[in-house]
Amino acid sequence: MMDANGEELAPRVRSILAAARERAGGEERLSVDARSFPSAIAAAEADGRVPVIAEVKPTSPTTEGRRDDDPVDLARAMVAGGATAISVLTEPDHFGGSTDALARVRDAVDVPVLRKDFIVEESQLDLVASDLILLIARFVDDIPGLLAAAEARGFQPLVEVHTRDELDRALSAGADLIGVNNRDLTQLEVDLDTFESIAPGVPDDVTLVAESGIGSVADVRRMRETGADALLIGSAIMDGDVTANVRRFTTA
Repeated sequence: MMDANGEELAPRVRSILAAARERAGGEERLSVDARSFPSAIAAAEADGRVPVIAEVKPTSPTTEGRRDDDPVDLARAMVAGGATAISVLTEPDHFGGSTDALARVRDAVDVPVLRKDFIVEESQLDLVASDLILLIARFVDDIPGLLAAAEARGFQPLVEVHTRDELDRALSAGADLIGVNNRDLTQLEVDLDTFESIAPGVPDDVTLVAESGIGSVADVRRMRETGADALLIGSAIMDGDVTANVRRFTTA
């Protein structure tokens, strides 16, 4: 199976994408009153915190084991540690996520909530309300169309890229919230140099998020010095005391 760039995907990613393409969408079109992510970033920085999107991630193809804490308890603990936003996995088959978990988390916290999933069809936007929605450029053939569909519903789309070509496609589509994934989804390998190579091509008026592979305070500082407005951190927060882990990164 190939991605939108014509590249061969790792077997585990092929399985995830195949499942995503078969997943049904929502029956009714959503209309969302989203909490502003840029405002949340500004509030965090005014408070002296590094803006961190903390991720509720029960498991993944690149981690061992599974964490079965109540997602609401985890999200509240992350906010207590200073998280600017919460990311919730809704992919059920490979990440242990659910739309129910996201809905419960969004009801329980007052920060923006990102739906983290592999969305490839417009109707899949209508499965659950969130503030931000992830659109992965590598898996979306029509970025302008899906971006416009998400915005028409009130979502704030975070368009994820991994290459300069994907960045150009996202910017041409009008994306003003860009995530740079340090993980290469063709091989599932992580390299923080990815962000450093792409960030200089992002206009100043675009909100830029560094994703994947951030596991230390040094990594946080490295990404921030290269231009990250916020950081998406999952495994390094889920491993242990989530409140303490979030606080360690937000005070880096």
